[in-house]
Amino acid sequence: MAGPRRFPDYLREMQETIEGHARGFGLDFFPIIYEVLDYKTMNEVAAYGGFPTRYPHWRFGMDYEQLAKGYEWGLQKIYEMVINTNPAYAYLLEGNSLVDQKIVMAHVCAHVDFFKHNYYFGKTNRKMIDGMANHAALVRRHMERQGQDVVEDFIDTCLSLENLIDPMSPYIQRQREAKADDDTDDDVPRLRAKQYMDKFINPPEYLEAQRKKKEEERKKAARRFPEEPQRDVLAFLLAHAPLQPWQRDVLEVVRNEAYYFAPQAMTKIMNEGWATYWHSKIMTERAATTAEIIDYADACSGVLATAPGRLNPYKLGVELYRHIEQRWNKGQFGKEWDECDRLDVKRDWDRRLGLGQRKIFEVRRLHNDITFLDEFFTFDFCVEQKFYSFGWNDKASTYEIQTREFAKVKEQLLRSLTNRGQPFIYVEDGNHDNKAELLLRHRHDGVDLDLGQAKDTLKALAKVWTRPVNLLTKADGKGKLIRCDGDALSEKAAEYR
Repeated sequence: MAGPRRFPDYLREMQETIEGHARGFGLDFFPIIYEVLDYKTMNEVAAYGGFPTRYPHWRFGMDYEQLAKGYEWGLQKIYEMVINTNPAYAYLLEGNSLVDQKIVMAHVCAHVDFFKHNYYFGKTNRKMIDGMANHAALVRRHMERQGQDVVEDFIDTCLSLENLIDPMSPYIQRQREAKADDDTDDDVPRLRAKQYMDKFINPPEYLEAQRKKKEEERKKAARRFPEEPQRDVLAFLLAHAPLQPWQRDVLEVVRNEAYYFAPQAMTKIMNEGWATYWHSKIMTERAATTAEIIDYADACSGVLATAPGRLNPYKLGVELYRHIEQRWNKGQFGKEWDECDRLDVKRDWDRRLGLGQRKIFEVRRLHNDITFLDEFFTFDFCVEQKFYSFGWNDKASTYEIQTREFAKVKEQLLRSLTNRGQPFIYVEDGNHDNKAELLLRHRHDGVDLDLGQAKDTLKALAKVWTRPVNLLTKADGKGKLIRCDGDALSEKAAEYR
């Protein structure tokens, strides 16, 4: 990979100007370090997820080839990249026009403000450049000792499982701390009574029966492994799978990086919408000259364009922020607004509160994509932006609009974003049928699993667990247990509750 070029003085002056405008609007961000890269180096860095180095693996080369061909054939172009670190590192494409560089810098300022203040980025490693370099050195060391093909094959297996984490676990205490056992009578609830009435109010035989019942429950819980269903499958494998030390290191690397990137997936619409909102405001109100405004509008239209059958996070995010700002500026919220059923009154509703800017900063701090859309994707916004739900028509063999009904459109949108559109899988039992087999459960929420992908995932899990792996799910309304023993797969009916 070619080294970075010296940052030109004219770009440094531009950076100071843009950052001054951004701070003037109230943005607060980490220090930003820019590097100017040619398109080839930019594609290399993009293939590494924005980092200068990653552990050796063929998928990064595959990603590079895809990006390089897309650029050469005019199908795509990376204008900027920024990574969530402190200080933040951002990359500028060498061939960008001055207008493009201004847009990118304004966009980056808003991204870094989002990284710094959004709740879901609060638990991420701000020194991940060093973390990625350490991961790369660790994996290379194991490759030298174990052989490149052996380690790379295990990385393939781990990467096929990297989504089996619990993205909310850094923010929620899933399991309570175990309390020390206490064998005294205080384990059994007693009714308050005077001493001479105690044996009548709290019969000794009843208390003894309750003590035995609690003891049986303790023994049953001790046999259950884990005690409660565990969503972080990778953590369970790290703790209990019979892995060699080098395998445990590799799996931990994959899991740590999956958790680092998880907030970006959870806030894609919000993050890109926030950056687009502010680069638009900074450029149109402060930074762009009269001679540059047409070029700016042309570049911005490309960012906000929506391809058929795709959801553009930039477009949805920025329009929803603007909608929120307008509502809170006009006072279109609260009990009085919600209870008003006159369309003519709502259409002209303007309390001139001017709370829009304060509200969008609050939204940026507290929400992720799911809560953002659940709370602010309203009927009025849906109609205004002409949203609709589409699906596959078997008879016509094509996709078509199925409904414009607000409730169904919002439900489909939220469903596609819940858990990043992936199924919820839990570890149910690490000693299924007392055979040291792994039992997973799919939390069925109305959508059946893709059985082809499910079976491939079970094969990868069986390699790590080194014992048969079972998955309990529901297909076509009926319970099904899929079992993987090595490469052998079998299915049978099972009770799903």
